[in-house]
Amino acid sequence: MAARREIDGSASVPQFYGKELRFKREEAGLTLEKLVDGSFYGPTYLSEIEHGKRRMPLELARHVDRLLGTDGSFERRCEDVRKARQGAHAAYFAAIAEAKKRAQVIDEWANTLIPGLLQTRSYAQTLIHSTNPQDSPERVEAKIQTRLKRATLFEAPDNPEYWVILHESLLRNAILPDTEMAEQLDHIATLAHRRRITPQVLPWNGPTRAFMALPLKFMEFGDEPPLMYTEGPYHGQTVDDPALVKQYRKAYDRLRAAALPPEASLALIEQAAEDYRHGQHRP
Repeated sequence: MAARREIDGSASVPQFYGKELRFKREEAGLTLEKLVDGSFYGPTYLSEIEHGKRRMPLELARHVDRLLGTDGSFERRCEDVRKARQGAHAAYFAAIAEAKKRAQVIDEWANTLIPGLLQTRSYAQTLIHSTNPQDSPERVEAKIQTRLKRATLFEAPDNPEYWVILHESLLRNAILPDTEMAEQLDHIATLAHRRRITPQVLPWNGPTRAFMALPLKFMEFGDEPPLMYTEGPYHGQTVDDPALVKQYRKAYDRLRAAALPPEASLALIEQAAEDYRHGQHRP
């Protein structure tokens, strides 16, 4: 039997919530399996909530309150945990940011913007100023720091396998001054040379594929179903239905098949960086 792992309820709001949940569950004499019985969630999911790794969905909180007789206590505290987990993230993105920490594989198709995990400070700051021009300097800095912190997953010994397809327009249509754009592309190339990521470029003249207009992000995990996520400037949508994720995945695979091989893609990224560096950028 695996050793029982204690929960430090003082570490964070989610862990305090999780420790209280486990206390109430064990006080009622229920196993994880018994507590989730009749819900749409599994015991592993509930265990991760107890350890502060996942956010409690509202419908599961209501289910737990009914079985434990806690008079809506866990439902009422859901919002506190959500806010604590959200931090500087937009509400629609908080759950995905959390999921990235558990992902073993992350695949992205980027058609209009360089993905957040690959952005330099300058690129992130430009996007934040563009989409939220009324943000205070403190709010902007908090968002930048949050975005840069997410990218530290590439430095972890067990970093996820990360594969990204970039439309060639992202290399050619600069949103930064030339020197900063060169720095952004150098950053991507450096991660590729360090074998932290595998980039591919879909050329301008690449054949049109299904869902080419949507950015796509796929995540695979060790013990939970895969997810797909897409977003716009002010909204995001997570798809976890296995059949739909499979359909979107096929569209992504067709895009990857149409893209340049990784070696040729890296050469194109490095050449674009050189063009910016020497003022020879061609849109």
